[in-house]
Amino acid sequence: MEKAPPIAKRLKQARLQAGLSQKQLGIRAGIDPFSASPRVNQYERSKHTPDFGTAERLTRVLGLPAAFLYAKEDDLAELIALFERLPAAGRRKLLAQIRRSAGKHNK
Repeated sequence: MEKAPPIAKRLKQARLQAGLSQKQLGIRAGIDPFSASPRVNQYERSKHTPDFGTAERLTRVLGLPAAFLYAKEDDLAELIALFERLPAAGRRKLLAQIRRSAGKHNK
């Protein structure tokens, strides 16, 4: 049996951290105000899964890349969220460090 996608957990986690209600998030992401709360609720309960365009709009409101919603491991999700906050120079520096570290472990 395949495990449910991590989208529900990640979406709720990010929404709560942003201090938004389900309705607020939905409306800000362009969902009709009358269905915003129920739709986000269904996403957070894994009853429905947002299509990629909707996932992008939701995460844009939350200040995260859509990849955050799809990360299975908690540490990877955290890394994605932190990476998004870095300026371009910080991202390049971090990637260089990771490449060096990964290269050492591949030998």
